[in-house]
Amino acid sequence: MIDEGPVKGRGTGLQVHNRFLAQERGVFEEEGVDDVEHEATPTRYIETHPRSIVNAVNSPDLPFTWSLNPYQGCEHGCSYCYARPTHEYWGYSAGLDFERVVLVKRNAPELLEIRLRARNWDAAPIMIAGATDPYQPVERKEGLTRRLLEVMNTFGQAVGVITKNALVLRDLDLLAQLAERNLASVAISLTTQDEALRRILEPRTSSAVLRLRAIERLSAAGVPVHAMIAPIIPALNEPEVPALLKAAADAGARSAGYTILRANGTVAPIFSDWLHTNFPDRAAKVLAATRDLHGGELHDHRTGRRMKGEGVRAEAIGRVFHVMKRRYFGDARMPALDRSQFKPPPQGQLDLFR
Repeated sequence: MIDEGPVKGRGTGLQVHNRFLAQERGVFEEEGVDDVEHEATPTRYIETHPRSIVNAVNSPDLPFTWSLNPYQGCEHGCSYCYARPTHEYWGYSAGLDFERVVLVKRNAPELLEIRLRARNWDAAPIMIAGATDPYQPVERKEGLTRRLLEVMNTFGQAVGVITKNALVLRDLDLLAQLAERNLASVAISLTTQDEALRRILEPRTSSAVLRLRAIERLSAAGVPVHAMIAPIIPALNEPEVPALLKAAADAGARSAGYTILRANGTVAPIFSDWLHTNFPDRAAKVLAATRDLHGGELHDHRTGRRMKGEGVRAEAIGRVFHVMKRRYFGDARMPALDRSQFKPPPQGQLDLFR
């Protein structure tokens, strides 16, 4: 573990050891503290050339069977992000590298079209997200998520998006077209309405005000929105759950869900360091409460328990969430996306006779 000290505008200054490597590679900040506007070592964007882009999801904890990530790594810099360890498979650290080395899959739209034209494709909904936020800052320049949505629209492919960035509104036109055919939904992650906390917890994300505005505009355009209160961090943002649910409902979200913090793998030292740096007075309390939710550990890999925790505290969090959800959302549910409209467009003259 290499501690570079606080790095302005980043979620962590740690470069935790990559378990797969004997030697490390990555981005290092020599001076320890940088300036977001004039970074000595700015984010590096590296083009990769994957052979496939749609991934099977085999977890019963998740409500989708296929995912797609146009990027690897995420500038949002959330210290708690469960996806950080995925960066180790690419030869980087789950720490600062995850935020400052973003891998860009510029051939993602072409790979998606190839997959959708495969004869064995079953037209099940695809979730754009999972290991990265598709609307992180680099998307403003690259536009890969928009191009992916264009492919989905052309094929009549059902799609979901998970994000915590108001940049999703740039693609409101496409999402509204898809939603009109019952082919799209969006999940917006809400963690806190405390802007001071948001700046250090999720440094390069949109503010809660902008996320709620995104929910409002998407909903007004007919795009069904699911509010994800995630993660609930005990003794930190836990008291905000009722207010977050009310704000999401008032903005027009149709439903809501939650997950509880789990610091899996190398996320544990990163989040622990973030806590001790920013909340030294309550770090021990937050970590103890998190362990209480996961059988004495900061992580949990058990299906059915890892997302919601277990024990008295987990049950209390669940009760508060469900009571408040019923109060503000009633029995409303997200609509099931329609996979029956899937139809590959003609690719050449022979396709016109099929």
